Amino acid sequence: MSDMPDAPTLDAVIAHRFSRRDLMRGSLAVALTAGVAPQVAAAAAETSAFDFPELTAGVDEYLHVAEGYEAKPLLRWGDPLFSDAPAFDPRRQSAGAQERQLGYNNDFVGFIPLDTEGRRGLLVVNHEYTNAELMFPGLDAADRKAVIAALSPDQVAVEMAAHGGSVVEIFREAEGWRPVIGSPYTRRITAQTPMDLTGPAAGHPRLVTEADPSGRRVLGMINNCSGGVTPWGTWLSGEENINYYFGGVLPAGHPETGNAKAMGLGSLQYAWSRFHPRFDLARTPHEPNRFGWVVEIDPFDPGATPKKRTALGRFKHEGAAGARALDGRYVIYLGDDERFQHVYRFVSAGRVQAERGANADLLDSGTLSVARFEPDGTGRWLPLVHGANGLDAENGFASQADVLIETRRAAKRLGATPMDRPEDIEANPQTGRVYVMLTNNVKRAADQTDPSNPRGPNAFGHVIEIAPDQTDHGAETFRWEVLVRCGDPAKPEVKASFSALTTENGWFGMPDNCTFDGRGRLWIATDGNNRRATGRADGIWAVETEGPRRGTARHFLRVPVGAEMCGPCFTPDDGTFFVAVQHPGEPDEEGALGSYEKPSTRWPDFSPDMPPRPSVVTVTRKGGGPIG
Repeated sequence: MSDMPDAPTLDAVIAHRFSRRDLMRGSLAVALTAGVAPQVAAAAAETSAFDFPELTAGVDEYLHVAEGYEAKPLLRWGDPLFSDAPAFDPRRQSAGAQERQLGYNNDFVGFIPLDTEGRRGLLVVNHEYTNAELMFPGLDAADRKAVIAALSPDQVAVEMAAHGGSVVEIFREAEGWRPVIGSPYTRRITAQTPMDLTGPAAGHPRLVTEADPSGRRVLGMINNCSGGVTPWGTWLSGEENINYYFGGVLPAGHPETGNAKAMGLGSLQYAWSRFHPRFDLARTPHEPNRFGWVVEIDPFDPGATPKKRTALGRFKHEGAAGARALDGRYVIYLGDDERFQHVYRFVSAGRVQAERGANADLLDSGTLSVARFEPDGTGRWLPLVHGANGLDAENGFASQADVLIETRRAAKRLGATPMDRPEDIEANPQTGRVYVMLTNNVKRAADQTDPSNPRGPNAFGHVIEIAPDQTDHGAETFRWEVLVRCGDPAKPEVKASFSALTTENGWFGMPDNCTFDGRGRLWIATDGNNRRATGRADGIWAVETEGPRRGTARHFLRVPVGAEMCGPCFTPDDGTFFVAVQHPGEPDEEGALGSYEKPSTRWPDFSPDMPPRPSVVTVTRKGGGPIG
């Protein structure tokens, strides 16, 4: 059991958290409207919102952070989470051990306070996918088919146990944060964890399998990328590239053929279907329809069954960050991370209630919409509602369940704007403006561009800012503009558009995840920078969104070679910045090796006996104080 003192009730912690946030927002509004001391405001506008010394961009095998800050791995793949968990032994792995240890490739990281001082909380972490060639000895990293053929049933079981997510209690001491081993909150969720399908699609015949004739019970979540934390203290986790897990071929003329093609099935990356019939399309053709959802998990009850909320649609979910509409309804912004896919918004039918339990099924009813970005800088949310605008039986949508199972096809039917890989989408809690990370789209031709996707091909991505009408996240219309076009501003052919105040270290490519600190400042994590593409590793950049420095970026942290930057998240006091280093050891674009025996880096352990280990990292200011 935990050796920490009892926490205040969850309702009390949430009330404290959100009353403080409302107070901060109110104070900001007064400051902006009072018109007091305009000379002070003008001086502040000329000064950067960030005071950290900028980090030099580059690529090597280490983790780097700005001078004056310290970055420490908090949790690594294989670290024991339970008091009975074995120590990590990379050459003698088992599914049973992995189920008691931290999983692989952390993406989304969320922090849920357990006290009002921010010294204790729950870390919730997605484990998106596994790199077998970096996990197990003797695999040929250059031949994916050979890897799939070589994996044993026991190794596949380890992979399945390394997927999903973890709930870990952590505690801040003078020396930094540490996990609370044996905490009653500790939980591992895997690709085999029983889950409920809820909402409008639950129980539909297209979700029925021989193993689950109810169409309401599914095993596991897979490829969980980004997510969100709700005001009532639950964790939302989005399933993304589910197509990689399904082998076999659908029978000729099967009704799911078009749906399978739309989701990219047929691009097999895992050996699971060799040993588990539910991942074989020929044997279980409806199983893919049971994945690609947003999963809601209660981190305060390890026995609670996770819920796949079908009202939020089925596609390749990148995030599930939320905000409140002015009338109290809950709004979730959702990206579909693939080229020419769409930006979505879900608005709950009910309003967020003060009592936590009253929100238990809030996400089972509401309206899912898709965005259309007009050339004049306006936009509209188009409701994906059965029976309206051609979403009817005549066009293959016999019910709302069909609309949600084939969300991509429904969005195209309505004329939504095809975007350049929409990933994380988050609302600034101070200003209400929403920021869309568009990673890249090298397949967009020059004659396929539009003002919201202005480059073709788009190798480096861009960031769009959305301003909801009347600052109401529930409004049906909005205005939008491009905040930055990413890439090297020194190269005219790239057509980047950072502020001229951005240095040679400050620009970046491939925006992926983002977050805001308590002052409403934007921090962006990247995925895809490398020596050949940009001459720099992925990392964290701070981006100014206000005043004359708008569009100025500053480099704060960079990951080891081959790794991706994920999971940016602040504690409520901004004293700790949690980030996730995903797949260290993968090959660099210039051809560095990337196998268990010869990874591109051995970070964070740097031992010839230890493979690289994806990790959650804490960043703090030396001597204390807020980040940035």
